[in-house]
Amino acid sequence: MLFACTSTELPPIIGNGGNCSRNGWSGGEEKTNGRSGSIPNGYALADPTPTAPSPAVSASPRTNDLRGIRPSIRRSPLHGENSIANRVADGTATVAPLTGFTGRPFARRPSSCQSDPMTGAAPKNMAWIPGGTFWMGSEDFYPEERPVHQVTVDGFWMDTHQVTVAEFRRFVKDTGHVTTAEIAPDPAQYPGADPALLVPGSLVFTPTPGPVPLDDYTRWWSFTAGADWRHPEGPGSNVGGRERHPVTHVSWFDARAYAEWAGKDLPTEAEWEFAARGGLDRKPFVWGEEHEPGGRPGGNVWQGRFPWENLLEDGYAGTSPVGHFRPNGYDLSDMAGNVWEWTTDYFTVDHSESGKNVAPTSSCCIPTNPRVDTARAENSDEPYARRVIKGGSHLCAPNYCLRYRPSARQGDTEETSTCHIGFRCIIRP
Repeated sequence: MLFACTSTELPPIIGNGGNCSRNGWSGGEEKTNGRSGSIPNGYALADPTPTAPSPAVSASPRTNDLRGIRPSIRRSPLHGENSIANRVADGTATVAPLTGFTGRPFARRPSSCQSDPMTGAAPKNMAWIPGGTFWMGSEDFYPEERPVHQVTVDGFWMDTHQVTVAEFRRFVKDTGHVTTAEIAPDPAQYPGADPALLVPGSLVFTPTPGPVPLDDYTRWWSFTAGADWRHPEGPGSNVGGRERHPVTHVSWFDARAYAEWAGKDLPTEAEWEFAARGGLDRKPFVWGEEHEPGGRPGGNVWQGRFPWENLLEDGYAGTSPVGHFRPNGYDLSDMAGNVWEWTTDYFTVDHSESGKNVAPTSSCCIPTNPRVDTARAENSDEPYARRVIKGGSHLCAPNYCLRYRPSARQGDTEETSTCHIGFRCIIRP
């Protein structure tokens, strides 16, 4: 689907357009909605005016829409009244992504992942994250990253890289899984909608020919019929030669189904952020203090002026092979950039809202293994709940999205799919 980065990078999707997500993906460049406060080191954050309840925009023909792209179906870039998610939520429709598969009976893949970390027998392509106490969040960038607070997580195994196209293909072959982006919305759920838009698809990103105002993501995001994990840019495209690239155009349901098949799980936001920091507590980037360590890109992010000028200093216009950039202190690659990653946590406007992540000021105890397992009541009108995505993507740019940092976070609806959202898995002993 689209190539985009959540937050300001992700536009709401109106039928799988814009970035590579069909379900409530964040489209366009990463914008920060309702951001406030000073930005360190002179970073310029575009689009400072709040435009949506969440900094992330989903790109999916089902839940979120790109305003003006599929107006009859989506009501805003971040919300979609008639999205698949909404239809499933109110019991008027059944969607395969909710069950994790379509096709033959689901069978979990035999796995040797339950290794004892003390024996040194590491599961294939996984690294042991020792666990510990760290400072989660940031006071220096976007409001949703606040407040900074201490959190403790137990040790766990984490995939050293994002799930690749080749790995996801094996899962689909074994289970017959059909992704959210490959399922057409039910016309009965979209009264008055243009039938031509009620087709399988996802959001895809297209650079503009020159400078444009950054307050309209529909200039670079569009719903593309036929865009899915096998056809990232839509019909006529394929993943040939990209087997080692992260799989994209996958919804939270698709990611969860894969994790269950693999005998794994998706990480909580706290687990993900602890692992991303790689032992560098309270540093702005996964590689430390510098924006570009040694004067070179530390990950696959946008260099130049978004959304039209990509200098390709990192060598890639879209996704890159996993492991191409130097890993962090825990031997995890692409914890900044390449593609956003799904987590298990429901999204909250900041870390204190849920009451489960931040201990009261009068408390003597630091939260251990916190997770937000209740969706926000304010978003109950959305078809699908929002989950936290982390890490930023190749569409994140300093002039429009500075979320390729461990503390950065976005919220996308579960059915969202885009060309810049993927995932990786963990195993808890």
